[in-house]
Amino acid sequence: INHIVHNGGLYKRPFNEAFEETPMLVAVLTYVGYGVLTLFGYLRDFMRQWKIEKCQNATEREEQKDFVPLYQDFENFYNRNLYMRIRDSWNRPICSVPGAKVDMMERVSHDYNWTFTYTGRVIKGIINMGSYNYLGFAQKEGTCQEAAAKVLSQYGAGVCSTRQEMGNLDKHEELEKLVARFLGVESAMAYGMGFATNSMNIPALVGKGCLILSDELNHASLVLGARLSGATIRIFKHNNMQSLEKLLKDAIVHGQPRTRRPWKKILILVEGIYSMEGSIVRLPEVIALKKKYKSYLYLDEAHSIGALGPNGRGVVDYFGLNPEDVDVMMGTFTKSFGAAGGYIGGKKELIDYLRTYSHSAVYATSMSPPVVEQIITSMKCIMGEDGTTVGKARVQQLAENTRYFRRRLKEMGFIIYGNEDSPVVPLMLYMPAKIGAFGREMLKRNIGVVVVGFPATPIIESRARFCLSAAHTKEMLDTALKEVDEVGDLLQLKYSRHRLVPLLDRPFDETTYEETED
Repeated sequence: INHIVHNGGLYKRPFNEAFEETPMLVAVLTYVGYGVLTLFGYLRDFMRQWKIEKCQNATEREEQKDFVPLYQDFENFYNRNLYMRIRDSWNRPICSVPGAKVDMMERVSHDYNWTFTYTGRVIKGIINMGSYNYLGFAQKEGTCQEAAAKVLSQYGAGVCSTRQEMGNLDKHEELEKLVARFLGVESAMAYGMGFATNSMNIPALVGKGCLILSDELNHASLVLGARLSGATIRIFKHNNMQSLEKLLKDAIVHGQPRTRRPWKKILILVEGIYSMEGSIVRLPEVIALKKKYKSYLYLDEAHSIGALGPNGRGVVDYFGLNPEDVDVMMGTFTKSFGAAGGYIGGKKELIDYLRTYSHSAVYATSMSPPVVEQIITSMKCIMGEDGTTVGKARVQQLAENTRYFRRRLKEMGFIIYGNEDSPVVPLMLYMPAKIGAFGREMLKRNIGVVVVGFPATPIIESRARFCLSAAHTKEMLDTALKEVDEVGDLLQLKYSRHRLVPLLDRPFDETTYEETED
């Protein structure tokens, strides 16, 4: 399904997203693959039970058999029999800066990935296509590193207190003022952990008698925050404005269940870029609905801040919208800024309220000073306040790399999900056996990729996820593309029925499709 949207003047730019349907034969073979794996899993469990095969998974001790079990056998079935066979594709130990290239410690397993042994060898110069280093600020030299090292020598590494006690440094105050200016909002607050920024602040904003409308593909931190809040949660289809509007109408017409009282608050939860789909939120339409039905909007810009928009100011900047139209602007410093932590921006009253009532503000230890300085320096670089155009150039380079990489993969015949401007590029694998095979084959060719399967994605939609960076040169991308093309032929991954026609003279932002025979 291709979306090319203008929608009555709400969009000031083309909005191109593609989610090509899974070919029927591929879907059937994927289900068959999981079926065969499940049958073999039950066979192996039977063999373990009768001591024919050694049992290495966590089990209760004999004297605890009558207790309530700590380990649910069926719940661990997938981990034991499916995930364990391809576990070597995850948690690979890196021993360098996660820049455009990384060094990785080699490890081997002699018991089908139950345990790993390190060989002592380091694999050098792997092209890193997996880290969220969108603007290339994860580096061990340069302005950011020098500034962070200077602050480390002056303030030390830790603060050993919360912001409300003895942990409020001048650097924290400076960071929050800078973030507010960067976002174009009245005030902002910084937190030490991106995940906790969502999970601990949503419960402070809504509670019992409130309604949360959440996108079905929202991040786990948003889901956890919504559940902890005690509010009623209703899910709308991914990026589907008809589904969202129906829920809003129903909420206003019917009110709360049983009592029919009006909801105290209605909060819409969306993300800027969805990190598994590579799609961008339809923000102009969400804001229009929010205004029409008098609800609140919570926007998670973890992946979009720094990575989208002509000035790198996220999805609001990308669509040319007013930041005041978003009630709660949340984002993280872990990706585009090469640091750690998160922030919330909005009206001064909102931030003052959170300083008092947010669990992560009251109980969490303050951010480390060198990390704060890394964020300040990188943010000033993006804004051009360091007196250079390096930041602007990085934002433009990321946009060029994204379009080039996506276009080339589509020309090769892969099914690629998401928006053409999203630096998160999911390449569909589908079949369970191809998850491990793709990760291993790419690593053999010195390319580091992230592969993702169930339960992080729907069971038949396993994928490889590339994350592009401004630090990637054209030569690196061409090398990666050449190897992806080769592995795609080897594993027969070129499922697309809509191949892009590779025209050298085609305008940069146009897409031409050619129907190919099955």
